[in-house]
Amino acid sequence: MTLLSERPRVRTGLVEVDGLRVTARNGRDLVSDVSLSIAPGRAVGLVGESGSGKTLTAMAIAGLLPTGVRVSGGRIDFDGLDVTARDDLTARTLLRDRIGVVFQNPTVALNPRLPIGAQLREALPAEIRRSRSASARRSRELLDYVGIERADERLAAYPHELSGGLNQRVVIATAIARSPSLLIADEATTALDATVQRQVLDLIDRLRDDLGLAVLLVSHDIGVIADRTEDIVVMAEGRVRERGRTDEVLAAPRVDYTRELLAAMPDIDAEPPLPPPLDAPAVLVGRGLTRNFVRPGRGRARISAVDGVDLDVRQGQSLGIVGESGSGKTTLARILVGLDRPDAGSLHAAGVPVTGRSVTARRRSLSGVQFVFQDPYLALDPLQTVADSIGEPIDLGGTPQQRRERRDIIDGLLDDVRLPRDYAHRRPGELSGGQRQRVVIARALATGPRVLVADEPVAALDLHVQDSILKLLARLREERQLTYVVISHDLAVIRQLCTDVAVMRAGQIVERGTTTQIFDFPTHSVTRSLLAAIPGGNPRKRAVL
Repeated sequence: MTLLSERPRVRTGLVEVDGLRVTARNGRDLVSDVSLSIAPGRAVGLVGESGSGKTLTAMAIAGLLPTGVRVSGGRIDFDGLDVTARDDLTARTLLRDRIGVVFQNPTVALNPRLPIGAQLREALPAEIRRSRSASARRSRELLDYVGIERADERLAAYPHELSGGLNQRVVIATAIARSPSLLIADEATTALDATVQRQVLDLIDRLRDDLGLAVLLVSHDIGVIADRTEDIVVMAEGRVRERGRTDEVLAAPRVDYTRELLAAMPDIDAEPPLPPPLDAPAVLVGRGLTRNFVRPGRGRARISAVDGVDLDVRQGQSLGIVGESGSGKTTLARILVGLDRPDAGSLHAAGVPVTGRSVTARRRSLSGVQFVFQDPYLALDPLQTVADSIGEPIDLGGTPQQRRERRDIIDGLLDDVRLPRDYAHRRPGELSGGQRQRVVIARALATGPRVLVADEPVAALDLHVQDSILKLLARLREERQLTYVVISHDLAVIRQLCTDVAVMRAGQIVERGTTTQIFDFPTHSVTRSLLAAIPGGNPRKRAVL
């Protein structure tokens, strides 16, 4: 028996998926009746919310379904061969050699214990891998092709020594090491800033042009899909809701679900909130803030993550801090909440000095400043109930009155973040991603802070949930008269939520102003580059369409 299907079929693409069904061990269908086609040199966008089945569909095509999940119906033809006909070594070898996969998080996709060169060598075909010199030569060629300079140095480096953007390029290099015909990119740019995202997407476009690769781009970011694909498949609850040419579907969607996804997208042209008056008091003041790190490995060179930053955050302000990967924005945020200590400079919170004091005194000074973490799945203890998670700041640093009123405060916060009060007894595993992020926000508000510092508060969420969290943050800011410092790589999020913007590069603030000034009249080249990288202006897409 061969992999060649016995049923006659007219093939229009490299990949033909017809009536695909994916089933869990308990017999529940996770994906039902999914059909799509991917032609050589063409990109198909697969979009939908969390749980829509888009990643399971992609992994079924790649033969990488998780344990206990199987293809139970339909067929997947790859270059005319039905790869669902048999689950044997021949089929697995075909998929391994002809399909490259770029996963969302390069820190998970790469082994932290192996240098980049060793990981590239593992991805190469066996005939090249047998020769150390041939492996090294091909690895250098791959790094050069994906735009990584100083190839010899990078091959000896470990993943933690490279930026997120460079690591994602390494993942792409491993994905194309066997010269595949299909590249599957599963949320490959979700965690990247605008300029690095554009570079990675440009690289994928180049692969299509140079190698004739077919591309399946899985993403919840409709802006990226609109900019980089010719065809789109919209999924919900394991089924296809709409498909067609990307420009036609997004210009005139036929189903309510697609229209709802489009309505939930942050609007880059939205009117930002008004900044507070100029005489509003400063709640955070930093002067000459500096934080240096020692690069591990060869030479142990010192890196200035934050380099002499002066910063004033006024009461009622919502300050967005943006910049390219490695610009220092997250390190600055950690300094502002006391999770990191500056090597030089001073920080005052509500007029009280923070730097140069004992740990207890620093905590007391920053009692009015709380942190909203990026990943709600990592931010909550899976063994704690929602009530215990929200109440933890009260237990550790609340006033005697807050401790006496702990239960009433928790109930009030659940009301504020629009969660039912009976959720207090649930654990994180019983909540969706959006519900977890609401708990994270409620916990940050538990002791009544004046300032919230939020590091990528919606980056891990799909469009509907992202939209609801942004509206929640905007409402809480008005109702509680809060001040925000928001770190985000998504400039549409910044425009919707922030009154002012600070742009960072190489540890320094290079431009600052109101959101309207920064977005409409940028003066620094870094700012202009960030704005130019927003999806929507891809000249290749315009030429193809």
